[in-house]
Amino acid sequence: MNWVLLVIAGLFEVGFATCLGKAKEAAGVSVYYWYAGFLLSLTISMILLVKATQTLPMGTAYAIWTGIGALGTVMVGILVFKEPASFWRVFFLLTLIASIVGLKAVSH
Repeated sequence: MNWVLLVIAGLFEVGFATCLGKAKEAAGVSVYYWYAGFLLSLTISMILLVKATQTLPMGTAYAIWTGIGALGTVMVGILVFKEPASFWRVFFLLTLIASIVGLKAVSH
């Protein structure tokens, strides 16, 4: 169950990074809504990370959490913010996925 919480925490990390990007593009009152989304996503992500690390190895959990966040944030950048999807970016995203899967596979 804590692996599921860790994955959800990583997805909320993607959420808070996305909210920051959207706040940068927003104007007027909507900026505050994006910052509120950032704070809510950050809070949920941290609570779930703390819960997951109560039974999972800290180093593994943190690496997977940041990996999910980094992978998801780059994917949102490509899909939502129209950042470039060069060969090398995609290549290194795939190596990041392999590393996350590998860490999960060798963790007890």
